[in-house]
Order: sequence, then structure tokens, then C-alpha cells
Amino acid sequence: MSAPAIFSANTLVVEGRPHMSNLFYQTKAPRPTLARAEGIYMWDTSGKRYIDGSSGAMVSNIGHSNPAVLAAMRAQMDKSTFGYRLHFQTDASEALADKVASLTPKGLDRVFFVSGGSEAVESTLKLARQYALTQGQAQRTKVISRYPSYHGSTLGALAITGYAPMTAPFDPMMHAMPKIPAPRAYLDGLDPTDTATGLHYANMLEAKILEEGPATILAFIVEPIGGASTGALVPPAGYMQRIRQICDQYGVLLIHDEVMTGGGRTGRFFGADHWDVTPDIIALSKGFGAGYVPLGAMIARNDIVEAVMNGDGFIHGYTYAGNPLACAAGLAVLNEIEQHSLTENAAQMGDALKTRLEAIMQRYPVIGDVRGKGLLLAFELMADRATKEPLPAAFNAHSRLVDIAYDNGLIIYSRRTRGGIAGDHFLVCPPMIVTEPQLDEITDILDQSMQQLMAEMPHSVDPTS
Repeated sequence: MSAPAIFSANTLVVEGRPHMSNLFYQTKAPRPTLARAEGIYMWDTSGKRYIDGSSGAMVSNIGHSNPAVLAAMRAQMDKSTFGYRLHFQTDASEALADKVASLTPKGLDRVFFVSGGSEAVESTLKLARQYALTQGQAQRTKVISRYPSYHGSTLGALAITGYAPMTAPFDPMMHAMPKIPAPRAYLDGLDPTDTATGLHYANMLEAKILEEGPATILAFIVEPIGGASTGALVPPAGYMQRIRQICDQYGVLLIHDEVMTGGGRTGRFFGADHWDVTPDIIALSKGFGAGYVPLGAMIARNDIVEAVMNGDGFIHGYTYAGNPLACAAGLAVLNEIEQHSLTENAAQMGDALKTRLEAIMQRYPVIGDVRGKGLLLAFELMADRATKEPLPAAFNAHSRLVDIAYDNGLIIYSRRTRGGIAGDHFLVCPPMIVTEPQLDEITDILDQSMQQLMAEMPHSVDPTS
């Protein structure tokens, strides 16, 4: 097949003729037009095939065009596609809420549906605040988060995000929230398997609470396993348990941002299940709807919700909250994950993929770290493994390798590692249906792409070091 014709950043080809696009997104980077997708594969209109090695943005957990999900959506379309939440209950939303509650830790059984991760996080903040008001704690207004971190693109979610390029333009419009360092033990030269390391980072939360004033702290929000901003960062031993203790000690609500980790991707349904830690509120999205419809959820303790509902009610909402078509799709996604043991497959294939990534790391000294759990995995490039010095920022390795791999038919996801300013990491997170032969396809293309990147490496980087 011939390569897709690309004329300019806002020009695409429709029926063989250039067409000026009225769409715009984050950048002007041109991409071909999607024709179809199935399983872990996607095809553009020229017929070129791509492996979805990042599940989009860690979304397509069960792969593309799953027939059971499509059938459930068609069946719901024959009933209704919209019923406003203040006018009707729907069987689809009730069934999905029941299913979600059956998967959550004991005590978290109240569900509020949204359309995406940013909405889910925003909802957790507003529920936490309204709960504090019902408890006569109006002074609790601060939400502590980590740096680096990413929690969403709305202004409320951005205020707790620690990623300079995304937050800096809007800083004057937001109320600054306190941050503590993310537990990047590998960069700090600490042993992540040592409980002392986990306590070292977790105790930074207690120090920040005391610095700000315990009576002013509303919540602490954390991704159990890091997402885009830290590249599948796994917390050191003891960390998750200690932050739960600290939150309990000071009456601070613990919010788990499971937008990326929820849904089985890490080898457990929730990322925090690896440490048997129960939060007070959970934000869930991405793989929850698996790319079939915009869908997310906030899950909270019953007593929190009852306190708010018995007061003035939950002063918050979205037009599409509990949309029956979205909920029907979401329930079908969860059923597919359960019926086909996809969480277990994510654990097994994740181990196999991590082994392959570690083998690639041995061939390329610029790969300084491989990390993650299940099929939420990442590797990081460094100029020097020993000193952890990042590659020159001007080289833009985080975007260059993505483009090389894309040209070779593999989609991966990248970000700047160190607060968005320096460092280069890449998320390799195929759908949870991936097989061992497909892992070989992914790593073969990744190896080829790394070879091409090495040929372009700046002279200041010694690839043999």
C-alpha cells in the first residue's frame, strides 16, 4: 500500500482530494486518517497497519471493535440513548453502578458517573469539600498532591497537577495547592524495595500537613501507580500503607486517582489492590469505558455520600452523567474483562512484556529504567545511567522516538519525566487482550525504532557508557 498523503498540519485527504480540516487539538503534528480498528490493531485509509501499543492514551483496555460491547450498545440504542439523570433512573446506569460496587473495596459502594477522567477527579474534589462542610470543617480547603503528577485538564484538576508546561499558563487563574515530591526512588538513588524508602517519601505528606496546618487540609490525592507524568512509577515498599495511616491520623480524606490504573490494567482491578489499601474516594475512567464511549466514575464511602445528600445534596453534576448508552457499554466492558480473565492476562502478559523491555534495556545504555506493573509499563531514557542525567532537552527524544515508532507501525505514548521540563519516558501499554506473539511484534518494532533513534543521538551522548 502507498503511504498516506499528508499535505500540511490542517489538511487531510478525503476521497483522494486534499481537504482543509476545521479541527484542532494540542499540536499541529499531522497524522493519517483512521479507517478501522480491531483487537490491538488499527489501519489508516491507505491500508497501513499500526499496533496500538499504548491502548490510545491507556484507554482501549479490551481492544478495538469488541463484538459483545458493540452488541450491548446496539441493544441499548433500541431502548434509549439518553435519559437525563434528574428526570429518570435507567436500568443501564443502575446495573453498572451495582457492578462497580461489587468490584470496589469494602465500604466504597456509592457511584457517581461522569464522562472522563478530568470530570471524575473534579467530582472527587467537590464531594470532599462538601463533606467537610457537613462536618463543620469549613477551614479544610487544601488538597495536597505530588510533583510531578497529572490529574486532569479542568482548572480544578490542574490545580492539583504537577506538570509545568500544562499548568504554567493557567497559574494566575487557579488557587495554588500544596505539593510533595513523588516517590521517585530510582532517581534519588534509594532502594524501592526497602520499607525505609517508602516511609521516607510518605512522611513528606505528614510534614506538609503540619506545615500547612492540619485543620486546613481537605484531602491527599495520589495515583497508586504513576501515569503519564511519572511513567508507571511504582511506589516503594510501605508507601501506600503509610499515607493511609497519615490521612487517618489527621482526618484527611484519601483520594485514589485510578483513572489510568483502574479496570484491571495493572493485574488487579484497582492499582491500590496491590497494597490492600482502601481510600475514601476513587476516580475511575479511561479503561472503564475502554474507548467505546466517554465514561468515568467517582466511587465514595457511603457515609460521605449520605452526609452530603442529607445536607444540601451534591451540588455538582454533568449533563451526560449516567447516560444509558455509555453505561450499557461500560457494563459490557466489565463483563468482557471478567469473563475472559483479562485482569489475569494483564498480569501475565505484563510480566512477559517487562522481561522483553528489560532485555532491550541491556542493548541500549540510554535506557536507564524500566518500571510498572501489569500492562502499565514504561521505560526512561537517560544520558547516563549512573548519574541519572537526562538526555539534552533540545533533542526532544520523548517525541522523536514516538514518531519513529509510529512510522514503523507501533503507537507508544511519551511524556517529559521531570515535571514536564526534562527527561524522556515512554509508556508501552497494549490492550489487555494482547498475546505473547503480539508482544514479540511490539518489541521487535520498538527495538528497530531504538536503533534508528540511536543513529540520531547527539554527539554529547556516549551510547556505549
